[in-house]
Amino acid sequence: MAKILVVDDSLFMRKILSDILLKEGHEIVGEAENAKEAVTSYRKLKPDAVTFDIVMPEMDGVNTMQAIRQIRHYDKNARILMVSAMGQQELVVESIRAGAKDFILKPFQSFQIAGAIRRLLNQ
Repeated sequence: MAKILVVDDSLFMRKILSDILLKEGHEIVGEAENAKEAVTSYRKLKPDAVTFDIVMPEMDGVNTMQAIRQIRHYDKNARILMVSAMGQQELVVESIRAGAKDFILKPFQSFQIAGAIRRLLNQ
């Protein structure tokens, strides 16, 4: 299926997301716990899709996503799924404006993540 990069500052959340995506038949090509790792991993691994936490140390998910889209400036359709906690609606809107293709609110069910990735890959 797809090669996916999972970005979240929480090891627990990266594990949950990775487990869900692996069960769906996807390959987790990498994980990152902060913006710097995310940008470096994206450049190196060239994943088909990325899951991003919105709030992370160093740089938030919105700015990280913009940095990644600049790396692949030729790919304005980078497949990015933002993952947000409740109460961060402004950041969700900002993420969509910055180019995220979808978002999921935490806490989530595994079928929500699986469905969002399927939608991203079919765009």
